[in-house]
Amino acid sequence: MKIGMVVEGSYPYVSGGVASWVQMLTTQLPRHEFVIIAITPEEMTADDYRYELPSNISEVINLPLNIKPAAKKRRVKLTEEEQHMLTDWMMFRGLPPDVLDIFKKKIGSTEALFSSELFWNMVQESYRIEEQSGSFIDYFWMWRGMFTPVLELLQADFPDLDLIHSASTGYAGLIAAAIKQRQGIPYLLTEHGIYSREREEEILQAGWIPEYYKKRWVQFFHHLSKQAYTEADDVITLFDRNSRLQHELGADEDKLSVIPNGIHYDRLSGIVKLPKTDVLKIGAIVRVVPIKDIKTMINAAKVLDDKGVPFELTIMGPLDEEEEYAEECRLMIEQLSLEHCVTLAGKVNIIEYLPHFDVCLLTSISEGQPLAVLEGMAAGVPYVVTDVGSCSELMYGREDDPYGPAGFVVPPVNPKAIAEHCQWYYEHPQEAEKFGKNGQKRAETYYQVHQFIDQYADLYTERGLAYGRHRV
Repeated sequence: MKIGMVVEGSYPYVSGGVASWVQMLTTQLPRHEFVIIAITPEEMTADDYRYELPSNISEVINLPLNIKPAAKKRRVKLTEEEQHMLTDWMMFRGLPPDVLDIFKKKIGSTEALFSSELFWNMVQESYRIEEQSGSFIDYFWMWRGMFTPVLELLQADFPDLDLIHSASTGYAGLIAAAIKQRQGIPYLLTEHGIYSREREEEILQAGWIPEYYKKRWVQFFHHLSKQAYTEADDVITLFDRNSRLQHELGADEDKLSVIPNGIHYDRLSGIVKLPKTDVLKIGAIVRVVPIKDIKTMINAAKVLDDKGVPFELTIMGPLDEEEEYAEECRLMIEQLSLEHCVTLAGKVNIIEYLPHFDVCLLTSISEGQPLAVLEGMAAGVPYVVTDVGSCSELMYGREDDPYGPAGFVVPPVNPKAIAEHCQWYYEHPQEAEKFGKNGQKRAETYYQVHQFIDQYADLYTERGLAYGRHRV
């Protein structure tokens, strides 16, 4: 089959997380051809790749959100029904069937729509309904800013495919929904984190968005997610709690399924742990970016140092994704006089580092199902994690899980709790070893790469046959 994989802000330009999942999925399914449709903040090239692409990826289509407006097209006069459909969609009042095709075939250029009486009337009505009191001109430009990337993305051309698969909702889900409508092919949606909830959190905390516009921006991303949920044949996520959230946010219960992440268990479980020493060896396999909250990890190290616990914390992950944040973390280590015990190691081969660790940390403020935690579990390393995404499920197991705890779960942004649990590991080495073995057994039973690959291979075949798209 020829499969389109739509990703946003990820593969092949970012390492880790969703990007690692895409690399694993495409590499492990060599009999399928993949076209990567990558939505990025700005234009990217092959020089920006963070992965060596497998040979079955035949093309990478980059769609930057700052895309230049398409060449001016002749605008087709909209029928009254089409105007109503467009208005309902852009006012977030509904998801009329085949409305996305209107953006592609009928509106002409983006500028043509923005200068139309129809758009002007929409903005006026929205301004009135929301009882806005600020500048109407600012509100008008906010509307343009919101819909410009949507309209430009929907006017892009795509190759013929047998199946479309998006790794999130949002812009990626919108593109996948449009391709499904245009080409009449099956659409699989996999959400690692709940995209609309993540955007909502960011918007509510953003200082650059005026308070009186935040509600509309939140509605916008929930609207995009509902479009993806509506069009998708399968709405997949990595763990049960996310699946329930998808249903609450508009996904049909009959479409829902859970396919956990998988790791190369045999490669990791064969690691021989080095003998324990008098120094607690702590590791963190993590990208050095704000959402991973490295600063809380560093603050926890300061608490642990003040307690007099001998330890070494090695933070392993790329330092060039958010260079300003990485520099802030480096300066923080220096200002807290932690250079003797905290190291920013950059991107490393974790196989060489995992044998040293007594415990690993994850302090993220948002997660899906972190591959880094699964890798550490497979190597028999216990954890301290924040209560985000599936982390609690990974540490304690599902209801039918026969294994004991694999670590501790703490609230986000809580350095004191992280330090206390690290100290517990230092004082209870035998119990720590037992936690590590529990996690290793859980990873072996539920989270091996062949398990998740087999499930996607079966889904691709089933959906392809159902739609008459079974080309191999």
